[in-house]
Amino acid sequence: MSAIGLYARKTAGFDERLARTVEVLRQTAADFGPGALQSTSLGVEDMVITDLVARHGLPIALATLDTGKLHAETLALIPRIQQRYGLAVEVFAPVNEQVVHFVRANGDDAMYRSVELRKACCGVRKLEPLARMLQGRTAWITGLRREQSANRAEVPFREDDGQGRVKVNPLAEWSWADVWHYVQANDVPYNPLHDEFMPSIGCAPCTRAIAVGEDFRAGRWWWEDSSKECGLHATHGDSTTESPSQAKSGAPA
Repeated sequence: MSAIGLYARKTAGFDERLARTVEVLRQTAADFGPGALQSTSLGVEDMVITDLVARHGLPIALATLDTGKLHAETLALIPRIQQRYGLAVEVFAPVNEQVVHFVRANGDDAMYRSVELRKACCGVRKLEPLARMLQGRTAWITGLRREQSANRAEVPFREDDGQGRVKVNPLAEWSWADVWHYVQANDVPYNPLHDEFMPSIGCAPCTRAIAVGEDFRAGRWWWEDSSKECGLHATHGDSTTESPSQAKSGAPA
């Protein structure tokens, strides 16, 4: 069965939540103009936001990270967004020399050997390019939801990211059922890996399907007992994880 068939249902208050989300996005565009950016992971929540940005004609730029370890199904969404919505997607990749150096020093499977090495891999492949993505921006839009994990239970619509920017989380109050109801109602393109019980999709070596009853992010870094965060959203994760500016300086994640 597809993720839509499993999860999509309209629950009480959905229309009101949708209206608040649209208002958050409109206000972000009004407040920050060209300084606003949607940083999309290409996950289903971010695809909903992209659909809303396009549907309401909001002047918000769109960018994503290509870590060099993403599933082919994830990368295939980039041209689909461009074809479906006519929106350009700027892609930020890690510095090749840094990746080569890390792999030579630690191996291609370093992430499995220790939390420190996994975070260092995230630092090279995700946090450093994120810092470049956000350079010169005053606001960035994410798909964080309170329901995703205990670490994210207090996610607000807007917050200070600690680096002089505003982080905007327009789906903060949405449920998983809300997300998939919107996808079904508006025929939003999504990663087919979501149909294979992967609610949270990251790099291929670090993502697995979850079992019934497991946390949404249980399939991320499943071999670890620590917080299921990479540092992109350090405010709602492991407080020892670096910020984007620290990633840019080369500090381990």
